[in-house]
Amino acid sequence: MTTLSFPSSFSNLTLQPDSDSDPDSLSQPQSDNTATETYPTPGSGMTRDTALHHVSFNQDHTCFTVGTTQGFRVYNCDPVREMFRRDIDDTRGGIGFVEMLFRSQILAIVPRGPHAPPTKVLMWDDHSSRCFGELSFRSDVKSVRLRRDRIVVVLAHKVFVYDYVCFKLLHQIETAPNPSGLCEVSQGVGPNMVLVCPGLQTGQVRVDHYVSKRTRFIHAHDSKLACLGLTQDGRFLATASSRGTLVRVFNAFDGSLIQEVRRGAEQAEIQSIAFSSTAQWLAVSSDKGTVHVFGLKIDSGALGTDRSRGASEPSVSKLSAISSLSFFKGVLPRYFSSEWSMAQFRLQEGLRYIVAFGHQKNTVMILGMDGSFYRCKFDPVHGGEMTQLEYYNFLKPEESS
Repeated sequence: MTTLSFPSSFSNLTLQPDSDSDPDSLSQPQSDNTATETYPTPGSGMTRDTALHHVSFNQDHTCFTVGTTQGFRVYNCDPVREMFRRDIDDTRGGIGFVEMLFRSQILAIVPRGPHAPPTKVLMWDDHSSRCFGELSFRSDVKSVRLRRDRIVVVLAHKVFVYDYVCFKLLHQIETAPNPSGLCEVSQGVGPNMVLVCPGLQTGQVRVDHYVSKRTRFIHAHDSKLACLGLTQDGRFLATASSRGTLVRVFNAFDGSLIQEVRRGAEQAEIQSIAFSSTAQWLAVSSDKGTVHVFGLKIDSGALGTDRSRGASEPSVSKLSAISSLSFFKGVLPRYFSSEWSMAQFRLQEGLRYIVAFGHQKNTVMILGMDGSFYRCKFDPVHGGEMTQLEYYNFLKPEESS
């Protein structure tokens, strides 16, 4: 496996903005300031202590990216294998965030460290080994979301939407305090984009439909938002609050509550939420160390039959899901009428894990901040404990041949 490395300083990749630059200012690299490819010595790799800053799946869950104190790495999901890496001087702090654009070699990178503070988004083309753009801000970047036509940058109180080609600022959104960088965007085919992020009020979700130019606010929870999930076509939204006991699924078009499921009775930090491709299943991870899979009552035809329309507005007839809570409403306490997960997988409590559905039928992939990758299979009929199919430690140094 070839190892690639950044130059010793990020300033070699991009022009440095002055301290009074606008928060949405753009700096582009000089044509001769491109990184050069280098090769590792035999037996190199993760030989030093490596700390993870960030892990994430790409948009179609075929790859995952890892930001570390040494740089970043990109892995294929099935089979699990390292595709490429770039290492930097680990005294600089490493990479705090990296977002991959589908299976391309385009990545959005947020550096981390005293010499490269996390106030920049570097757009990196690994095919040509160069940074082709930089977005600079006055405060830390919390997360980035990519589409083939948009770059979405999330700060603690704002969301910026840029055109992917010319880096023009298209939209600026004010949010409630958002230290986790909560934001999701649809990835469906077509020009329409659905963006969800916190609103200005506690527990409120803002949903922007860009083709129809409509904004809807959903009061999802009484507590602060902790996690968001969105279907690929942007039609359905899942939310969790800081209490972490319930996950609610909404129609993103009209804001109606479709279903409510219960993770557990004790408070927990919901760390990730993922829909299956047909929105038949919902996976949830938390700091309690259990990954849950819930069955959803969403009509899969609402996603499958008109996928070519992208995130267009669904007809009322397609949104036939009815919450099972309606029968018990006013009769039993909510806890006893809750819908619980149908499948579970136990992990170490207290660590951070993110989940996604695999391309193999009825499988879930789990990434851990301890360097773990799990592939598990659930029984869609009987549920219960999931079966572990695969385990891989992507922090372990590869054996030299």
